[in-house]
Amino acid sequence: MKIIVLGTEEQFREFRQKTLPEASETFFLPNFKELKSAPQASVIFDLSFEPTTERIETLTGLNKPVFINSLVNTLKELYLPQHIIRINAWPGFLSRFVVEAATGYQQQNTMAQATFQLLQWPYQIVPDTPGMVSARIIAMIINEAYFSLGEGVSSKQEIDTAMKLGTSYPLGPFEWSEKIGIKNIYKLLVKLNSTSNRYTVAPMLEKEASAF
Repeated sequence: MKIIVLGTEEQFREFRQKTLPEASETFFLPNFKELKSAPQASVIFDLSFEPTTERIETLTGLNKPVFINSLVNTLKELYLPQHIIRINAWPGFLSRFVVEAATGYQQQNTMAQATFQLLQWPYQIVPDTPGMVSARIIAMIINEAYFSLGEGVSSKQEIDTAMKLGTSYPLGPFEWSEKIGIKNIYKLLVKLNSTSNRYTVAPMLEKEASAF
Protein backbone atom coordinates (compact mmCIF):
# COMPACT_ATOMS: atom_id res chain seq x y z
CA MET A 1 0.00 0.00 0.00
CA LYS A 2 1.53 3.31 -1.12
CA ILE A 3 0.50 6.48 0.73
CA ILE A 4 1.21 10.07 -0.32
CA VAL A 5 1.16 12.77 2.35
CA LEU A 6 1.03 16.44 1.34
CA GLY A 7 1.88 18.93 4.06
CA THR A 8 4.51 20.48 6.24
CA GLU A 9 7.29 18.56 7.96
CA GLU A 10 5.47 19.04 11.27
CA GLN A 11 2.28 17.56 9.82
CA PHE A 12 4.23 14.65 8.38
CA ARG A 13 5.82 13.95 11.79
CA GLU A 14 2.38 13.81 13.36
CA PHE A 15 1.12 11.56 10.57
CA ARG A 16 4.02 9.18 11.25
CA GLN A 17 2.81 8.82 14.82
CA LYS A 18 -0.08 6.78 13.44
CA THR A 19 0.49 3.05 13.16
CA LEU A 20 0.72 1.97 9.52
CA PRO A 21 0.51 -1.52 7.97
CA GLU A 22 3.93 -3.21 7.69
CA ALA A 23 3.77 -3.47 3.90
CA SER A 24 2.93 0.21 3.37
CA GLU A 25 5.19 2.86 1.82
CA THR A 26 4.79 6.54 2.66
CA PHE A 27 5.89 9.39 0.39
CA PHE A 28 6.06 12.91 1.82
CA LEU A 29 5.48 15.86 -0.55
CA PRO A 30 6.05 19.34 0.93
CA ASN A 31 5.04 20.99 -2.33
CA PHE A 32 1.60 20.35 -3.82
CA LYS A 33 2.93 20.74 -7.38
CA GLU A 34 5.09 17.64 -6.85
CA LEU A 35 1.92 15.53 -6.81
CA LYS A 36 1.78 15.47 -10.63
CA SER A 37 5.14 13.66 -10.83
CA ALA A 38 4.74 11.56 -7.66
CA PRO A 39 4.57 7.73 -7.66
CA GLN A 40 1.17 6.11 -8.05
CA ALA A 41 -0.43 5.70 -4.65
CA SER A 42 -3.38 3.88 -3.11
CA VAL A 43 -4.44 6.84 -0.97
CA ILE A 44 -3.53 10.53 -0.62
CA PHE A 45 -3.65 12.70 2.50
CA ASP A 46 -3.63 16.43 1.77
CA LEU A 47 -2.90 17.83 5.22
CA SER A 48 -2.22 21.37 3.97
CA PHE A 49 -5.33 21.60 1.79
CA GLU A 50 -6.42 25.04 0.59
CA PRO A 51 -9.59 25.48 -1.51
CA THR A 52 -7.83 26.91 -4.56
CA THR A 53 -9.11 26.17 -8.06
CA GLU A 54 -5.88 24.47 -9.10
CA ARG A 55 -5.75 22.25 -6.05
CA ILE A 56 -9.39 21.21 -6.29
CA GLU A 57 -9.08 20.44 -10.01
CA THR A 58 -5.96 18.31 -9.43
CA LEU A 59 -7.48 16.35 -6.55
CA THR A 60 -10.75 15.94 -8.44
CA GLY A 61 -8.90 14.29 -11.32
CA LEU A 62 -7.45 11.55 -9.12
CA ASN A 63 -9.14 8.16 -9.19
CA LYS A 64 -8.32 7.14 -5.61
CA PRO A 65 -9.33 8.06 -2.04
CA VAL A 66 -8.18 11.56 -1.12
CA PHE A 67 -8.42 12.78 2.48
CA ILE A 68 -8.24 16.55 2.94
CA ASN A 69 -7.62 18.51 6.12
CA SER A 70 -10.58 20.88 5.83
CA LEU A 71 -12.32 22.08 8.98
CA VAL A 72 -13.93 25.28 7.69
CA ASN A 73 -15.07 24.34 4.17
CA THR A 74 -17.40 21.39 3.65
CA LEU A 75 -17.48 18.91 0.78
CA LYS A 76 -20.87 20.21 -0.29
CA GLU A 77 -19.74 23.84 -0.39
CA LEU A 78 -16.69 22.99 -2.50
CA TYR A 79 -18.64 20.68 -4.84
CA LEU A 80 -16.06 17.96 -4.31
CA PRO A 81 -16.46 14.53 -5.95
CA GLN A 82 -17.19 11.36 -4.07
CA HIS A 83 -13.58 10.12 -3.74
CA ILE A 84 -12.60 13.14 -1.59
CA ILE A 85 -13.21 12.93 2.17
CA ARG A 86 -12.66 15.52 4.91
CA ILE A 87 -10.67 14.69 8.03
CA ASN A 88 -9.77 16.63 11.16
CA ALA A 89 -5.99 16.99 10.89
CA TRP A 90 -5.52 20.11 12.97
CA PRO A 91 -2.27 19.95 14.98
CA GLY A 92 -2.75 17.45 17.80
CA PHE A 93 -5.85 15.83 16.27
CA LEU A 94 -4.48 13.58 13.52
CA SER A 95 -2.30 11.61 15.95
CA ARG A 96 -5.28 10.82 18.17
CA PHE A 97 -6.38 7.20 18.42
CA VAL A 98 -9.62 7.78 16.47
CA VAL A 99 -9.63 9.65 13.15
CA GLU A 100 -12.61 11.97 12.61
CA ALA A 101 -13.86 11.98 9.01
CA ALA A 102 -16.76 13.72 7.28
CA THR A 103 -18.58 12.32 4.26
CA GLY A 104 -21.49 13.61 2.24
CA TYR A 105 -22.46 10.58 0.18
CA GLN A 106 -22.77 6.85 0.77
CA GLN A 107 -19.93 6.18 -1.69
CA GLN A 108 -17.64 8.45 0.35
CA ASN A 109 -18.72 6.69 3.52
CA THR A 110 -17.96 3.28 2.04
CA MET A 111 -14.60 4.44 0.64
CA ALA A 112 -13.56 6.01 3.96
CA GLN A 113 -14.47 2.86 5.89
CA ALA A 114 -12.58 0.60 3.45
CA THR A 115 -9.46 2.80 3.54
CA PHE A 116 -9.38 3.10 7.33
CA GLN A 117 -9.78 -0.65 7.61
CA LEU A 118 -6.77 -1.14 5.30
CA LEU A 119 -4.79 1.33 7.39
CA GLN A 120 -6.05 -0.40 10.55
CA TRP A 121 -7.08 2.96 12.03
CA PRO A 122 -10.09 3.38 14.33
CA TYR A 123 -12.35 6.08 12.88
CA GLN A 124 -15.56 7.99 13.40
CA ILE A 125 -17.72 9.15 10.49
CA VAL A 126 -19.40 12.50 11.25
CA PRO A 127 -21.70 14.86 9.30
CA ASP A 128 -20.24 17.14 6.63
CA THR A 129 -20.47 20.32 8.70
CA PRO A 130 -17.93 23.08 9.53
CA GLY A 131 -15.74 22.01 12.44
CA MET A 132 -17.12 18.46 12.39
CA VAL A 133 -17.46 17.60 16.11
CA SER A 134 -14.24 17.83 18.11
CA ALA A 135 -12.84 20.94 16.40
CA ARG A 136 -16.14 22.75 16.91
CA ILE A 137 -16.11 21.89 20.63
CA ILE A 138 -12.48 22.94 21.10
CA ALA A 139 -13.07 26.20 19.20
CA MET A 140 -16.03 27.01 21.48
CA ILE A 141 -13.98 26.29 24.61
CA ILE A 142 -11.14 28.48 23.39
CA ASN A 143 -13.55 31.27 22.49
CA GLU A 144 -15.16 31.20 25.94
CA ALA A 145 -11.69 31.31 27.52
CA TYR A 146 -10.93 34.47 25.55
CA PHE A 147 -14.21 36.03 26.71
CA SER A 148 -13.17 35.26 30.30
CA LEU A 149 -9.73 36.71 29.70
CA GLY A 150 -11.23 39.87 28.24
CA GLU A 151 -13.49 40.26 31.27
CA GLY A 152 -10.47 40.05 33.57
CA VAL A 153 -11.60 36.82 35.23
CA SER A 154 -8.09 35.40 35.32
CA SER A 155 -4.82 35.03 33.40
CA LYS A 156 -4.17 32.67 30.51
CA GLN A 157 -2.01 30.42 32.65
CA GLU A 158 -4.56 30.25 35.47
CA ILE A 159 -7.42 29.50 33.05
CA ASP A 160 -5.35 26.74 31.42
CA THR A 161 -4.52 25.23 34.80
CA ALA A 162 -8.13 25.35 35.99
CA MET A 163 -9.35 23.72 32.79
CA LYS A 164 -6.84 20.88 32.99
CA LEU A 165 -7.51 20.22 36.67
CA GLY A 166 -11.28 20.49 36.31
CA THR A 167 -11.76 18.41 33.15
CA SER A 168 -8.57 16.33 32.89
CA TYR A 169 -8.00 17.76 29.41
CA PRO A 170 -4.36 17.32 28.27
CA LEU A 171 -4.16 21.02 27.35
CA GLY A 172 -5.82 24.19 28.49
CA PRO A 173 -7.74 26.42 26.02
CA PHE A 174 -4.84 28.81 25.42
CA GLU A 175 -2.40 25.93 25.06
CA TRP A 176 -4.78 24.41 22.51
CA SER A 177 -5.02 27.75 20.74
CA GLU A 178 -1.24 28.00 20.45
CA LYS A 179 -0.91 24.41 19.24
CA ILE A 180 -3.72 24.59 16.66
CA GLY A 181 -3.03 28.16 15.59
CA ILE A 182 -5.18 31.13 16.57
CA LYS A 183 -5.86 31.86 12.88
CA ASN A 184 -7.37 28.40 12.38
CA ILE A 185 -9.62 28.87 15.41
CA TYR A 186 -10.68 32.32 14.25
CA LYS A 187 -11.58 31.18 10.71
CA LEU A 188 -13.72 28.34 12.03
CA LEU A 189 -15.53 30.57 14.54
CA VAL A 190 -16.28 33.16 11.84
CA LYS A 191 -17.73 30.41 9.65
CA LEU A 192 -19.84 29.00 12.49
CA ASN A 193 -20.98 32.47 13.52
CA SER A 194 -22.39 33.05 10.03
CA THR A 195 -25.23 30.68 10.91
CA SER A 196 -25.41 30.94 14.73
CA ASN A 197 -24.64 33.74 17.18
CA ARG A 198 -23.55 31.08 19.69
CA TYR A 199 -20.17 31.39 18.01
CA THR A 200 -19.71 35.15 18.23
CA VAL A 201 -15.95 35.67 18.27
CA ALA A 202 -14.45 37.03 21.49
CA PRO A 203 -12.89 40.49 20.86
CA MET A 204 -9.52 39.46 22.33
CA LEU A 205 -9.39 36.35 20.16
CA GLU A 206 -10.16 38.40 17.08
CA LYS A 207 -7.48 40.92 18.03
CA GLU A 208 -4.84 38.23 18.48
CA ALA A 209 -5.81 36.51 15.23
CA SER A 210 -5.56 39.77 13.28
CA ALA A 211 -1.96 40.17 14.45
CA PHE A 212 -0.89 37.13 12.38
